[in-house]
Amino acid sequence: MAESVMTQREEPRIRPNEGKIYLRVKRAVDIAGSLGGIVLLSPVFLAAAIAVFLEDPGSVIFKQKRNGQGNRVFEIYKFRSMCKEAPKLQGQMQKFNELKGPAFKMKDDPRVTRVGKFLRRTSIDELPQLFNVLKGEMSLVGPRPLPTYETEQLAPWQRQRLLVKPGITCYWQISGRNDVEFDEWMEMDCRYIEDAGIWTDLRILLKTIAVVLNGKGAY
Repeated sequence: MAESVMTQREEPRIRPNEGKIYLRVKRAVDIAGSLGGIVLLSPVFLAAAIAVFLEDPGSVIFKQKRNGQGNRVFEIYKFRSMCKEAPKLQGQMQKFNELKGPAFKMKDDPRVTRVGKFLRRTSIDELPQLFNVLKGEMSLVGPRPLPTYETEQLAPWQRQRLLVKPGITCYWQISGRNDVEFDEWMEMDCRYIEDAGIWTDLRILLKTIAVVLNGKGAY
């Protein structure tokens, strides 16, 4: 079944919603939502930053190069949830990857700090990406941006996710997140591109709130 899907998607066939009204509304919502979120959640930002620093002194913000719309590279922001030495240990941890595909996921990753586990479970670690949204590098809703080294390993049909601006949340987040297999995740991203619209984005945002409160699939 997986082979037939890949064969059907060898050539780009997805047409993203490029309607001017939709894109303008989406950008307006992104600006208002990210700016409002930064202001309203500023106490949470401060508390998270202090907690990260107290447990493992160093930079509280983790930056990583990711691929955005049109394969443009940008730096994504997250609260650091791993020890400072985590990037150096990535090669040693690869054999413990629990997800089939280029993305790395491990439920009990020893590099994750105690504070980091809480930040991930509550999705607070993702809050700094509101600045990425405000800058126009990301959207509130869109396929999750992958690290550059993972994007390089995507199959041609999977690279179609780069046709649209990446986001903080999408179908993957409201469908199990890390409990979803990689190919299914990529299929969800392609489906979002085909479904994208004002009401689709609003529905995803509302469902994301429920998922974050539930914590399902977050680790």
